[in-house]
Amino acid sequence: MATRNDLANAIRALSMDAVQKANSGHPGAPMGMAEIAEVLWNHNLSHNPNNPKWANRDRFVLSNGHGSMLIYSLLHLTGYNLPMDQIKTFRQLHSQCAGHPEYGYAEGIETTTGPLGQGIANGVGFAMAEKLLASQFNKPGHDIVDHYTYVFLGDGCMMEGVSHEACALAGTWGLGKLVAFWDDNGISIDGHIEGWYTDDTAGRFKAYGWHVQSVDGHDAAAIQKAIDEAKKVTDKPSLICCKTIIGKGSPNKSGSHDCHGSALGEAEVAATRAEIGWPHEPFVIPQDVYDGWNQKDKGAKRESDWNAKFDAYAKAYPAEAAEFKRRMAGELPANWKALTDAIIAETNEKAEKLATRQASQKAITALAPILPEFLGGSADLTGSNLTAAKEFKHVSGKEPGNYISYGVREFGMAAIMNGMALHGGLLPYGGTFHMFSDYMKNGMRMSALMHQRVVYVLTHDSIGQGEDGPTHQPVENTSGLRMIPRMDVWRPADSTETTVAWVAAVERSEGPTSLVLSRQAVPGIKHDAKDFELIRKGGYVFSDAAGKADLIFIANGSELDLAIQAAAELTAAGKKVRVVSMPSTNVFDRQDQAYKDSVLTPGVKRVAIEAAHPDFWRKYVGLEGAVVGIDTFGESAPGGALFKHFGFTVENVVAVAKTVL
Repeated sequence: MATRNDLANAIRALSMDAVQKANSGHPGAPMGMAEIAEVLWNHNLSHNPNNPKWANRDRFVLSNGHGSMLIYSLLHLTGYNLPMDQIKTFRQLHSQCAGHPEYGYAEGIETTTGPLGQGIANGVGFAMAEKLLASQFNKPGHDIVDHYTYVFLGDGCMMEGVSHEACALAGTWGLGKLVAFWDDNGISIDGHIEGWYTDDTAGRFKAYGWHVQSVDGHDAAAIQKAIDEAKKVTDKPSLICCKTIIGKGSPNKSGSHDCHGSALGEAEVAATRAEIGWPHEPFVIPQDVYDGWNQKDKGAKRESDWNAKFDAYAKAYPAEAAEFKRRMAGELPANWKALTDAIIAETNEKAEKLATRQASQKAITALAPILPEFLGGSADLTGSNLTAAKEFKHVSGKEPGNYISYGVREFGMAAIMNGMALHGGLLPYGGTFHMFSDYMKNGMRMSALMHQRVVYVLTHDSIGQGEDGPTHQPVENTSGLRMIPRMDVWRPADSTETTVAWVAAVERSEGPTSLVLSRQAVPGIKHDAKDFELIRKGGYVFSDAAGKADLIFIANGSELDLAIQAAAELTAAGKKVRVVSMPSTNVFDRQDQAYKDSVLTPGVKRVAIEAAHPDFWRKYVGLEGAVVGIDTFGESAPGGALFKHFGFTVENVVAVAKTVL
């Protein structure tokens, strides 16, 4: 019968063997955290390898994702569908065992980690989702939402600023079911960390409002005792500081950065086998070790027990049970299309003149009653982003609700929302000024990388935001977001386009959406009903010429009105001009070629108009066309004055069009 030491050494052996075979990777962290992993995964983690998506499973996040062989070893050993053949292809093309854990590649990976600090921030999102859903669905005697979030993290995660943002919020929110294990090994890539990391980490987390303990990370009994103590503290997240030796078991490289980010080498692998008493060939696991790790039977019972609880809940609260199933499946509410079609039609009928950020708030207010999964928020700009509906209940400290003031923490907000979306049951959206999307760009990129439905509300979209000046006036941001694969960016021109964009964002299950919205009012436009479906295509003919067009204007946002006025002037001068509204280039680019050609007729010269960097639009206008854009920083002045100063006037657009014609 395998001992617990044998079980931990299986992680060490698999990790060093896979890294050695790939001649690439990070063996040190898995080898150093092997005992912590064995205690957690074999004796505490409530999971089911037979059904990795069981709704009430505990969530596990490997925030120090460079140590990916740790999670691959755990998934393989405990019985998930990750065969040894995949372990052997670690870091190779199309392997389930990618260099860093990738969501969707292998069953049991809850989130993509690698960009340090984001995993612990995702963990905060997981734990917050559990708390909010428990408050919405649990009833006396029926705790159907009742699970923990466990996070492993290293020194690098502690150093990254996003972990500070998220962990401070975790303390404020009192996330008692969040337990983090800090791999305190004193090593990062550059070596011993004394020269660049001397924080009082335990003191810092205590100041955040966390429950903090310190243990020997190689003492299984001490680790178990710390977990038990952490679970007793229900009103605070817990940090267990685990003093470990990186690369433990390696006789010549443990405790140094030599085993952090590179293979041990054949000789050292052999020496490590002898040191830890592991006589087996590479990638060979004895049956008694597999038996000691196997969680399939235990996992099946855990889920079966929960299913019985859920059945009792469903009998007592059938409507709530059905709603829980719908939300966890990510399905839209019943009659969604009929309800949203009515909302769009009503918005169009009013055709109000207002800022698109105001139109967005109206859309949120209209959608909220049919979307209980909505979880809104803002990075301390609620009154400017207009992201809250009146009926929303604000999360206040440790009280649950459905609207979050994240404070000035854009990056933390994005990473936390990713965790909430990954958990399931919630549709998170968060707002900030468009300029400050730069602060959370990597979190936004992770939303797209993981196919997550997260909505980013980005207001004050251009120089039109005015007096705050160039530090607050985005120039390159919109184009940058459009270039993130799987990110849909919408810059609507009026209230109807804004509402359609919101509906499209909610319906989109394969990735995130960024809504780029104006501070200043834009004209109200009453569309033909046939336009509603055309708007959803991302670009459409807003107004056409009589006969074949001489010129096509392409515009979006507040500049659509400028294109309409310039087209009218050119038409009066005898030119035939088509105006195309292009609220989402990403969506338009996915349409079939016949539709795209019907909007942007080949051979017809084009002028694009957007108060943003012009280079992006060259793929639509070509070298013979022109772009009215802005390729410099803005200035501090009222928005109207800035539009005039930078050439966003009818006169200048007409003049540019004439040079093309």
